[in-house]
Amino acid sequence: MITKEDVQHIARLARIKLTKEEEDRFGHELSAILQFVEQLNEVDTTGIEPMTGGTHLEQIARADTQDQTDLEHRAASLIEQVPERKDRLIRVRSVFK
Repeated sequence: MITKEDVQHIARLARIKLTKEEEDRFGHELSAILQFVEQLNEVDTTGIEPMTGGTHLEQIARADTQDQTDLEHRAASLIEQVPERKDRLIRVRSVFK
């Protein structure tokens, strides 16, 4: 069972403010969710193949690579748009006085 303190802690982590009624409601809802997950953990899934959304499609994704020439071109293009610059250096307003 999720305690009221647990709900308050979760709300602080999520940076949300809850009313007392919401704390009570979410405490019951979170407890129900955790009880359902416990029921799922008790199911014997030995020998059962994982499903992929009910289809026989393969996951196709591009390779995670970085094209250095493209990166350099984009950086140069961005620097060209800066109003105050010298070579590859960008002039900005001072932050501290």
